[in-house]
Amino acid sequence: MILCIEQVLTPEQLDEIHRILKEGEFVEGKLTAGRYAKTVKDNYQLKADTEDAKKVRKMVHNALLQNPLFKASVRPQKIRPILFSRYEPGMSYGWHTDNAIMGDGELVRSDVSLTLFLSDPDTYEGGELVIDTSIGEQSFKLPAGSMIVYPSTFLHQVTEVTQGIRFAAVTWVQSLVRDVQQREILFELDTVRKSIFEQYGKTVEFDLLCKTHANLLRQWVEL
Repeated sequence: MILCIEQVLTPEQLDEIHRILKEGEFVEGKLTAGRYAKTVKDNYQLKADTEDAKKVRKMVHNALLQNPLFKASVRPQKIRPILFSRYEPGMSYGWHTDNAIMGDGELVRSDVSLTLFLSDPDTYEGGELVIDTSIGEQSFKLPAGSMIVYPSTFLHQVTEVTQGIRFAAVTWVQSLVRDVQQREILFELDTVRKSIFEQYGKTVEFDLLCKTHANLLRQWVEL
């Protein structure tokens, strides 16, 4: 399931993040890429061990956990430390697949990848996130503060930025529900039961949906 989620960040949060990113120290993005991905990765990333980097990571991390659509669709169990990337003209990130297992100490299985767009689309050219799906390549360039979540199993790339600066935040999530189809079923059931409750209140049909949703969670969740 590929899902675009709007307004993950408020305008005030975006302003603060941009202030930090414009003043922050960036390093080569290849440092956090896998053995093969680093051959096609050409960007900068915010240096991770500064106080500003910690502040902006916490801000985005909290925004993710407060977003009901993210929680319902992804079912996050573990979230990797968030990376902040900067693409200048001529930079891109070629076709690659994210590592299945990430981390040095606590290992995280990458079930879901996400990109949170931080720059307005009209401030840079190129820089689309392109995902190679079963129905062909799909291209995404979302408004600042919006994000896309998608299975980490997909090949994907960031096309060359030809003008302006592209800022984005990326991370990976280990889900409570490993299987993407099971996550989608749970998400759709949750969406339907919320709609029924809003329209009709607590009905027999609503209770049956809640029962089914809960029992599927019991079968599929890995703790």
